[in-house]
Amino acid sequence: MLCRYETQSCFLLAFLAVTAFFISDAQGQVSPPTRLRYNVVSPDSVQISWKAPKGQFTGYKLLVTPSSGGKTNQLILQNTATKAIIQGLIPDQTYALQIIAFSEDKESKPAQGQFRIKDIERRKETSKSKVKDPEKTNASKPAPEGSLFTCKTPAIADIVILVDGSWSIGRFNFRLVRLFLENLVSAFNVGSEKTRVGLAQYSGDPRIEWHLNAYGTKDAVLDAVRNLPYKGGNTLTGLALTYILENSFKPEAGARPGVSKIGILITDGKSQDDVIPPAKNLRDAGIELFAIGVKNADINELKEIASEPDSTHVYNVADFNFMNTIVEGLTRTVCSRVEEQEKEIKGTIVASPGAPSDLVTSEVSARGFRVSWTHAPGSVEKYRVVYYPTRGGQPEEVVVDGSLSTAVLKNLMSLTEYQIAVFAIYPNAASEGLRGTETTLALPMASDLQLYDVSQSSMRAKWNGVPGATGYMILYAPLTEGLAADEKEIKIGEASTDLELDGLSPNTEYTITVYAMFGEEASDPLTGQETTLPLSPPTNLKFSDVGHNSAKLTWDSASKNVNGYRIMYVKTDGTETNEVEVGRVSTHTLQSLAPLTEYTAAIFSLYDEGQSEPLTGSFTTKRVPAPQHLEIDEASTDSFRVSWKPTSSDIAFYRLAWIPLDGGESEEVVINGDTDSHVIEGLLPNTEYEVSLLAVFDDETESEAVAILGATFARTTPIPTTVTTTSTTTSKPTTAVFRTGIRNLVIDDETTSSLRVVWDISDYNVQQFRVTYLTAKGDRAEEAVRMVMVPGRQNTLLLQPLLSDTEYKVTITPIYSDGEGVSVSAPGKTLPLSAPRNLRISDEWYNRLRISWDAPPSPTMGYRIVYKPINIPGPALETFVGDDINTILILNLFSGTEYNVKVFASYSTGFSDALTGVAKTLDLGVTDLDSYQVRMTSLCAQWQLHRHATAYRVVIESLVDGKKREVNLGGGTPRHCFFELIPGTEYKISVHTQLQEIEGPAVSIMETTLPLPTQPPTTPSTPPPPPTIPPAKEVCKAAKADLAFLVDGSWSIGDDNFNKIISFLYSTVGALDKIGPDGTQVAIIQFSDDPRTEFKLNAYKTKETLLEAIQRIAYKGGNTKTGKAIKHAREVLFTGEAGMRRGIPKVLVVITDGRSQDDVNKVSREMQLDGFTFFAIGIADADYSELVNIGSKPSERHVFFVDDFDAFTKIEDELVTFVCETASATCPLVIKDGNNFAGFKMMEMFGLVEKEFSAVEGVSMEPGTFNVYPCYRLHKDALVSQPTKYLHPEGLPSDYTITFLFRILPDTPQEPFALWEILNEGYEPLVGVILDNGGKTLTFFNYDYKGDFQTVTFEGPEIRKIFYGSFHKLHVVISKTTAKIVIDCKEVGEKTINAAGNISSDGIEVLGRMVRSRGPRDNSAPLQLQMFDIVCATSWANRDKCCELPGLRDEENCPALPHACSCSEASKGPLGPPGPPGGPGVRGAKGHRGDPGPKGPDGPRGEIGVPGPQGPPGPQGPSGLSIQGLPGPPGEKGEKGDLGFPGLQGVPGASGSPGRDGAQGQRGLPGKDGPTGPQGPPGPMGIPGAPGVPGVTGSQGPQGDVGAPGPPGAKGERGERGDLQSQAMVRAVARQVCEQLIQGHMARYNSILNQIPSQSVSTRTIAGPPGEPGRPGAPGPQGEQGSPGMQGFPGSPGQPGRPGERGLPGEKGEKGNPGVGTQGPRGPPGSTGPPGESRTGSPGPPGSPGPRGPAGHTGPPGLQGPSGPPGYCDPSSCAGYGMGGPIPYNGYQSRR
Repeated sequence: MLCRYETQSCFLLAFLAVTAFFISDAQGQVSPPTRLRYNVVSPDSVQISWKAPKGQFTGYKLLVTPSSGGKTNQLILQNTATKAIIQGLIPDQTYALQIIAFSEDKESKPAQGQFRIKDIERRKETSKSKVKDPEKTNASKPAPEGSLFTCKTPAIADIVILVDGSWSIGRFNFRLVRLFLENLVSAFNVGSEKTRVGLAQYSGDPRIEWHLNAYGTKDAVLDAVRNLPYKGGNTLTGLALTYILENSFKPEAGARPGVSKIGILITDGKSQDDVIPPAKNLRDAGIELFAIGVKNADINELKEIASEPDSTHVYNVADFNFMNTIVEGLTRTVCSRVEEQEKEIKGTIVASPGAPSDLVTSEVSARGFRVSWTHAPGSVEKYRVVYYPTRGGQPEEVVVDGSLSTAVLKNLMSLTEYQIAVFAIYPNAASEGLRGTETTLALPMASDLQLYDVSQSSMRAKWNGVPGATGYMILYAPLTEGLAADEKEIKIGEASTDLELDGLSPNTEYTITVYAMFGEEASDPLTGQETTLPLSPPTNLKFSDVGHNSAKLTWDSASKNVNGYRIMYVKTDGTETNEVEVGRVSTHTLQSLAPLTEYTAAIFSLYDEGQSEPLTGSFTTKRVPAPQHLEIDEASTDSFRVSWKPTSSDIAFYRLAWIPLDGGESEEVVINGDTDSHVIEGLLPNTEYEVSLLAVFDDETESEAVAILGATFARTTPIPTTVTTTSTTTSKPTTAVFRTGIRNLVIDDETTSSLRVVWDISDYNVQQFRVTYLTAKGDRAEEAVRMVMVPGRQNTLLLQPLLSDTEYKVTITPIYSDGEGVSVSAPGKTLPLSAPRNLRISDEWYNRLRISWDAPPSPTMGYRIVYKPINIPGPALETFVGDDINTILILNLFSGTEYNVKVFASYSTGFSDALTGVAKTLDLGVTDLDSYQVRMTSLCAQWQLHRHATAYRVVIESLVDGKKREVNLGGGTPRHCFFELIPGTEYKISVHTQLQEIEGPAVSIMETTLPLPTQPPTTPSTPPPPPTIPPAKEVCKAAKADLAFLVDGSWSIGDDNFNKIISFLYSTVGALDKIGPDGTQVAIIQFSDDPRTEFKLNAYKTKETLLEAIQRIAYKGGNTKTGKAIKHAREVLFTGEAGMRRGIPKVLVVITDGRSQDDVNKVSREMQLDGFTFFAIGIADADYSELVNIGSKPSERHVFFVDDFDAFTKIEDELVTFVCETASATCPLVIKDGNNFAGFKMMEMFGLVEKEFSAVEGVSMEPGTFNVYPCYRLHKDALVSQPTKYLHPEGLPSDYTITFLFRILPDTPQEPFALWEILNEGYEPLVGVILDNGGKTLTFFNYDYKGDFQTVTFEGPEIRKIFYGSFHKLHVVISKTTAKIVIDCKEVGEKTINAAGNISSDGIEVLGRMVRSRGPRDNSAPLQLQMFDIVCATSWANRDKCCELPGLRDEENCPALPHACSCSEASKGPLGPPGPPGGPGVRGAKGHRGDPGPKGPDGPRGEIGVPGPQGPPGPQGPSGLSIQGLPGPPGEKGEKGDLGFPGLQGVPGASGSPGRDGAQGQRGLPGKDGPTGPQGPPGPMGIPGAPGVPGVTGSQGPQGDVGAPGPPGAKGERGERGDLQSQAMVRAVARQVCEQLIQGHMARYNSILNQIPSQSVSTRTIAGPPGEPGRPGAPGPQGEQGSPGMQGFPGSPGQPGRPGERGLPGEKGEKGNPGVGTQGPRGPPGSTGPPGESRTGSPGPPGSPGPRGPAGHTGPPGLQGPSGPPGYCDPSSCAGYGMGGPIPYNGYQSRR
């Protein structure tokens, strides 16, 4: 049964259940109700009435019990109720009734009675004749039969009733609508051949409830009316009118030709779409319209809809209860109009008007098409073509002359289906519509995109244009990872199809997209990709003039844009690296090189953008040249002359040595470098000498020694002879003749297996030369084997085959006819079997890659390449290439596989050592493979798509029986489900990615299907094991936070004390309750020089594992850099990736024992302003002032200090308590205006702060109550929302205060909207504050603890003023028993409510949502919002001083405005007397190390001490870069040398393709500083300054008379210097003037309101403008210049500032999954479509946010608008108070 009760009118009890409550059953002294009466209101409903008892009582208890037995229905009513309606009764059933009055602990005796509906009706019938003046029918009851007018006319009509079923009506009021319809239908003679009645109901979308031909009797129609369901939705009246025209008034729906057509509209609100064209179309079709408005209906809109005259066709009532008062007038008017129309129809219409036929569409384009038809019969005046998008939109129409049969529909949307209807319009009627559909084409797109003239920083793009395009939009962005967000946009006119894109990065692939624009609508994209050229390296490197210590490099210039070159040259063995930068030259000589050394040189081109890849080459310096042509002549018995030819000009000196061959001491002499001969004297006669000569150069290099034999003559020799070369003596004992036929022996052209020997022949008497050679370590026995005879005229010989990398001694002996001459020897060495160098990997693909290498210096016979997979089994494969090839493409490889690659150089004597490297093919495999929807017999797998995949092969294999199933899927399929699986079975799911004919390796996961359900075990449960972890403290059981500990791990702590910190962390964390995503998450950072994340917030989900992790933390050591650690926590820990949750308190606990070596103030202050709470714990030498700067306020709650590490226990309990109180998710501790309070800063949570508002759609920032306070305009339908789980994850507290500072705008709708509300996941309201801009009321609603919905509404003058367009501060104070409203710090109302129940966190919280909205795509009202907080206390409103409101601000008691001017020094008073001496201060910080003193004298060398303990590890050294040299031959072990210096940096090789991550190598030397990078792009536009407040323009006053010229003024005296007035005083004067204006204005306004005139009256109290100025008087003498005044108030802010510098890059996010195909560009903005229907659709997928566009150009100033209406003075627009422009009066001049 349903029940209603009423005071003045009846309401459903279900809607008043919010005030019901249960009481005890105790009986007491409460008087019972009396005069119990019954009245039948419908066949199954009875109205009960009674007289209220005297005295105090709380309410009524109403009990209804069927006399035949059954459940007793009970309902609790308020004490004001005296009537109730009981529904759902059985007419033949007798019911027992009891009504009991009760107070808090007492009940009255019941008022009892019985009733049966049939008995009541019988008594009523018998008494009807006795009643002369029957009681007036109540609005909630149907009219008694016979009491209403009945239409007796024989004329018939087709009546279609259109009923508003929107949410604003409500279910109870809709019942009253049914009663009204029942009375309306009852007045007519309804039947299939009589008057027909059809009905349609509408909200967001209309629907037919029944057609005209649906029911044949009145009773059937009445029964349909009684069962009419309530629809709910928005109010789209225009759409509904079009709908009934096209669907209800049709022959197939029961409409009859030649019969009157009547349409009756019933609505309760203003339509959300245009009603004028649809209503006109209905009237033009001959349908007479009646409009009935209820409550909030717009009377002007009703008049636009209804037929004329308005007096008989428009009805408007204030409430649904009064609808029956218009039934009789409406039915009489309709009845008379039906009679009149029948006469008109019979007199004018002979036959039904014919309709056009054969609808044909042609000439279809993207923006329109042609509609043609066959003419309708008869005299057609015109044709009306109505068209609208099928998916919804405003109907439009084209009217053509009746002689035409075609029309062109223009300006349509592309790719859109349109509904078309063609009507023939006759002089007195319109035909039925000829209907059809057509779909427009897609907009033509540009074609043939060509990218050309590509350079390092630009390229050109051209394409074929599109006829009709209004312009083109070009988007281009790099495809390189990390740069893809740098998208740029260019818009050009329709005449341009070729443009240059500049400012590009070198060697970067770009995607370029061209859209053809048609107004605001864009075509499909035309996309291309191109890569900019790399920076050009130099070319054609050549080496010349290579000497023993220098070489000349020449090259060709890279580009005209090159700035210079950097040359790096390094010894190939890696022992020495040098570097030099040169200008724009093409040659350079390298000096100070080592002889006989191979060098690798690299040349880089230097540009503004950076440096190019290197051009490399190698060369080998020559050996140091030895002196040539060494000869001996002018011999005597004791001397001879040695001569030679110099080989270079840079010889410093010669070293000449000689020694007798038969033994003796060697002698030596040093000779100047510019000498070429020397006479050796003091020799022994008749003695053979070996003479050697070597040259020493300026760079201290020495040549090889050149030796020669010479002899002195015996004293008996008569005639001395000249000897050039001597090797043996003659057979004569008295004469020594030495003959040599050889000089300048040279060994060159070394290879790995040969040497070339060259010499000069100095004596042509030589018949042969004997050439012998043996290894340097060989024995003489080998000479016979290694000997070659050469003819006397031959001077060259190639020795081969020789051993590689081996030194040989070569000796040549001249053979004369009479014997041998002097032998000459020289060493030579074959080259090693050199390996290739500089292995490079490139062109990696899924099944191939390319390897390249540099050839070794030794000539080779070819190369052998061996490659073998590393991470999978497989054979080693090899191939051979010729010596002229240094690159090869290896095919048929496995994807995603690492290969070990070796390259050997092939020589005739064998292979070189291997050049090795690792190469990897691209991975052809999916990522993020995971399972979901795992059931007993099915499971699903999903993965991230591979960007190049063309197909996937998915295999599922049972690990129990090995059975497999596989399926092939398309390349765009990211998931698949398998069915008919076996429960409780483990399966292996493998996904193979396919690219054409290539298939990648399997990516697999294991998953087990759910087991069959089993019965729970019956074994007795065992007691739980004793707890092994600390129990949670009571205060922490409600804690839910993201908690991070920053632990000092510097050297000053030490191992023992660090263990004490770990114990403290263990016990502190052990006091927490629930760990994980549903409780508190804990992270720890240990910091010293660098912070180290021990674990992140989401690392552990149980207390056990968390405590174990804490015990495993190892001591770090280092210096103390606390600021760096705090910044690390913000950037690394408090991110979504690390587990940070939105709406959850963020708490940091910093533990340190010393002063930080970096800044902590800035970062901790910034984080506190962002909502972080800091606790600071200092030990021993910590700086207390620094701890205060780190910790939140108040310091006594957030800063702790202990003397040593053993004192942690003293602060542990207090710290845990404060942390857990802060960590409450229900009421977290937050900071606002420097103060802490428990609650929520809702503006931040909705993103309405300066740093975030630009990302919130539909929100702009404007000046607030003062220029320094920003406020945020929520534009129409912005619908700013956030998930409740991010704002109030634990619900709302039991007691709280909601604080708003807001302003209602002129375009804020008159309908009710929720300033703020919380919705559940079904979009049903749970709690909120509603403002009714039309009714000027404020309502708070929620669900109480019993689950009943309750509302309290406040109204009155103080409530009404918040709707008048000024800023107001609103406090809604909610406690367990009351709801209180405080406006502008003044209490205006308080009402009783029940304690609230908790809310669901699965929904959303919304700002400004319209009450009539339903579903995910709601509407919202525009408003300005400056402040929104929820404080977990009811005393907050009493403490607030409303300092943000100019009219209430008290400068003395309010804090200074942000950025306010401070007083000058002149205003300071004199110094006060000295205070008493202070007490001892806190312990000071540890002092810094002093400066080093001067060096003392060296002391005596001490004895070697015992080795000391190992010190802490030093900082890691810089990394070096060297070139790997070839292994040299093993040398003999030498003596231990001194410690060498570190090698210089090597030449970097050419940039290869990225390889796999290798093992960490040793850190090398730091590289040189690179060039400064290019300037970043400009940052976003700064916040615009607040505009000044323009004055209100009054209307033109009468022109004044021309004044007489004034007399000349006297010379003014010098003015005194003005006193400096305080800002507060000036504001006080301004405020006083402003308040007087406000009071005067409000007095007029209240008088206007109280009069309630029928028309708005504007009372002018402001004087008109001044009259025409009089003639100027004679100028007076100039006065003396006054002293300059003090600085005035700040002026209005200037133009927007220059864009800020680009901010620091954000933390790199996780790598996204590659998409399929090439990257698509960002689409252009769509064109503005026609207004939608606002019908609720299913939510679409979220779109990806586009990049922020550049600031637009400032448009030209608009034309001056007309003068506005008279303004009024608003506190927010007084002098000095920035408002961002005046706000109109909002039209509240009369009260409706």
